[in-house]
Amino acid sequence: MGWRMKFVFVLIVYCAGFITAVYCLAPTPKQGDGQTLQLAQLPGAFNSQELAASVNSGIHKCVDLGKVAAGELAQRIQKEIDKAQSESGS
Repeated sequence: MGWRMKFVFVLIVYCAGFITAVYCLAPTPKQGDGQTLQLAQLPGAFNSQELAASVNSGIHKCVDLGKVAAGELAQRIQKEIDKAQSESGS
């Protein structure tokens, strides 16, 4: 991949991040008297504290799973290294 393709890729990723930030930081529209669906007023609306706790729990589970996977991968790599060293020494 040439430098031009890398530059275009980085530019696209940068623009996507910028657009996401603008979307997240934009003010919400004022609530009117229209007949639109108001998700925040539904009886089953979510609690932000519960959502934060759930996301935090999920992230910690992913980190723990990543640590386990990294440990298993390190063991496999060490076995391959030992195997290659024993074959080259014979």
